[in-house]
Formats: sequence, C-alpha cells, structure tokens
Amino acid sequence: MTYLWVKSFHIISMVTWFAALFYLPRLFVYHAMAEDEPSRERFKVMERKLYRGIMNPSAVVTIALGVALIVLQPVWLEQGWLHVKIALVAALVGYHLYCGRLLRAFTSDRNTHGHVWYRWFNELPVIVLIATVVLVELKPWA
Repeated sequence: MTYLWVKSFHIISMVTWFAALFYLPRLFVYHAMAEDEPSRERFKVMERKLYRGIMNPSAVVTIALGVALIVLQPVWLEQGWLHVKIALVAALVGYHLYCGRLLRAFTSDRNTHGHVWYRWFNELPVIVLIATVVLVELKPWA
C-alpha cells in the first residue's frame, strides 16, 4: 500500500513539474517578443514565480519520491530501463537548471535568444516525457 501512495504522489508531482517545464519556455517566447517595458516586467514576475514557486518544489518532490520508489523496489536497480530513465531525469534536471539561467538572463535584460529559438527549446521536455512514460510502462530491458 505504501508503494501505491508514493507512486501516486510521484506521478502528481511529475505532472506538476512537466507543466512548469512546458509553460516557462512558453513565457520566454512571449517575453522575447515583448516590445514594451510593462510587458517585460510582467513576464519577469510570472517567470520568477513559476520557477521558484512551482517548478523547483515539484522537481524536488518528484526526485525525492522517485528515490523512495527505488528504495521500495530495489530490484529495479538491476533493470536497464531504470538506468535510462535516471539518465533522462538527469537531462531534465539540466534543462531545468538551464531554464533558471535563462530566467536570470531575462531578469537582468541580457537575453540573447529570439522567440523562435525558445519555441524549439520548448519542445525538448516533450521528448523526455514521451521516452520516460514509454520506459516506465513497457519496461524494456527488464
């Protein structure tokens, strides 16, 4: 029963994390397109609140609960799919941290990318999400 509770909250926090990972780069798209100061300042506030208030906490909870699932199911450490999933999560953490770097660039008015670049950048978490769900559900290399 403990496993199912941990798994449920892991999924909930993962959905929250991905929602933020999808939305923050979308805000960057609009921020990069903003032409007036009030709009740019509004985007700075929205980005900061999303990153600090939702994205960071949900990432921490997702990873902590993922570790708890491994503790509850240590046999998974012998299965190749989990190694690939951990690599994908590590890449996602890198993406998350890079979003923080981009946020700081916007905050100090040092953004160097255009809105088209952010549109492409926004697609990376989609690939990770698809790969992760397929790995967890199909468990290849088990």
